[in-house]
Amino acid sequence: MNHTTTVTTGSLKVPDATLHYEVRGQGPLVVLVGAPMDATFFAPLADLLAADHTVLTTDPRGINRSPVDDPGQDSTPQLRADDLSRLLTHLDAGPAVLFGSSGGAVSGLALAIAHPEQVHTVIAHEPPLDELLEDRERLHAATEDIIATYLAGDVMGAWAKFMVQANITMPEGAMEAMFGGERDPRVVADEQRWFAHELRATVRWRPDLPALSSVGTRIVVGIGEDSAGQLCDRASKALAAALGIEPTMFPGGHIGFVEDPARFATRLRAFLPGN
Repeated sequence: MNHTTTVTTGSLKVPDATLHYEVRGQGPLVVLVGAPMDATFFAPLADLLAADHTVLTTDPRGINRSPVDDPGQDSTPQLRADDLSRLLTHLDAGPAVLFGSSGGAVSGLALAIAHPEQVHTVIAHEPPLDELLEDRERLHAATEDIIATYLAGDVMGAWAKFMVQANITMPEGAMEAMFGGERDPRVVADEQRWFAHELRATVRWRPDLPALSSVGTRIVVGIGEDSAGQLCDRASKALAAALGIEPTMFPGGHIGFVEDPARFATRLRAFLPGN
């Protein structure tokens, strides 16, 4: 059955930034968050969940419609967690289930540590927690090389190195199609901010594992069924092992919620209130 989802947009001034956010539906609160992915990537999944939930999405600070006062400020997990806390307080609709993907999963974990009363469940989908891996020093050195390559102007080279480190194989011609030729200036600006001011702080963040185990927030570690052997697969398994829980498999790969939102929503609903 086709239906139109009403989307209410707003902005919230927070320290050093203004956050764009979107709210859909009615019911228990679900937050969908990425980093650097903005709210647009989550819209199809949010529309599906809004049938019986209030769904909050947002552009992280410095990305798309959430400008920062100081463009040189780094986007850390702690800052993004504080932003999410302020959004939840502003909406006065929690406690929430938070689904965070990639850097958004790191933001969600940081929120659970800082403000566990605001999130009763955090589903951390493929957080890039390099700090939990035994080869973290090698990974950090590779990340610095990737950032330096990008800032030197070699966009394709930086992305090629990133994919190698992530152990993600791209179809032939995909890199050129995605990162070559004429590109959307906004996409380029968000990409530049991610390489220069977000990537390092995200992958170098080390969660307080005893705190995560004791805060009372349910932590679910999600891994894509198609992500076997990738860097985020390794990091997610390391997090689950450190917390003494089994990881949960989700459809698709690192961005399965974009590739097949209907199938992903079905899996995600198992962790939502009333299911």
